[in-house]
Amino acid sequence: MKSELVDMAFKDMALNQERTIPEDAPDAVPVPHALVPHLGETAILLDIDGTLLDLMPTPREVWVPPGLSETLNRLTERTSGALAMVSGRSLNDIDLIFAPDVFRAVAGHGAEMRLSLDSEADAVSAPPLDKELKRRLAAVAKLSPGILLEDKGYSLALHYRLAPHAEKAIYESVSLIRADLPNAPIEVLPGKFVCEIKHSGFTKATGVRELMKHEPFKGRRPIFIGDDVTDETVFAIMPDMNGLAFSVGRRAIGVNGHFDAPNDVRAFLARLLDDTRLE
Repeated sequence: MKSELVDMAFKDMALNQERTIPEDAPDAVPVPHALVPHLGETAILLDIDGTLLDLMPTPREVWVPPGLSETLNRLTERTSGALAMVSGRSLNDIDLIFAPDVFRAVAGHGAEMRLSLDSEADAVSAPPLDKELKRRLAAVAKLSPGILLEDKGYSLALHYRLAPHAEKAIYESVSLIRADLPNAPIEVLPGKFVCEIKHSGFTKATGVRELMKHEPFKGRRPIFIGDDVTDETVFAIMPDMNGLAFSVGRRAIGVNGHFDAPNDVRAFLARLLDDTRLE
C-alpha cells in the first residue's frame, strides 16, 4: 500500500510540473564555460532537495550520491569558499545529510545562516513559532496516515508525499487556523508535497541578499539553482545582482535556463571542474 502511494505521489508531481511550463519558457542550460567564465569571480548557490539531491518519499531518506561530496569540496576550493546551500532545511539537517562535510549555508528559508565553516551559525533571524500555534498545526497531521510532521523550531512542515490525496484537506485546515490568527506574523509556504508554516519577514531571498554582503561572496556574480516554489524569491532577485537563476524539473518563469533533474545539476557542477577555461 505504501509503495502504491509513493508511486501515485511521484506521478502527480510529474503532472504538476508539466502544467507549470509556460510557452515562453527558456531553453535548457548551455555549456558551463558560457555561464561561468571565471570561477574565481562566481558564487555558487544551491538548493538541496529536488535540486542537488533526488527527492525521496520522506525527507529523512535523501542521500548524497557517490562523487558529489568531492565535487562540492573542489568547487568550494576553486571559488575560494563562495559555495553555499540555500535550503528550507535547518543547518543541523544540512550537516547531517552531508556529514562529515560542512558547507556555508542559508538555512530554514533564511532563518539561519553560516558564513564560516568553523561555526554552527553566524545569524539566527527568526524566533521560534508559538507553542500553541504549533500544537494546532501539528494536529493537522492526524488528518490522514502518511502525513509527516517536521518541527524546525522556527517553522513547521507538513509533508504529504505519502498521502497526496490529503493536500486539499491540509491547506483547508491550515487556512482555518490562519483565519483564527489574523494578526499572527506567519506565512504559509506551499512546496512539492509539503505545506510549511513559518514566521513572516524572512525568505530564502532575504537570506541570499545578506549572504552576498559578506566575504567570500561579496562582489561575486551569483548563480542560483533551485526547483521549488520557495526558490522563486531567489530567482526574482538574481537580476539585481547580475546573477543567473536556473530551475530544476520545470522551466520556471524568469530564470535563465533549466535542468531536467538533479542528476543533470550534479553533472553540470562536475563539468565546471573539468573545464580548464574556468581556471
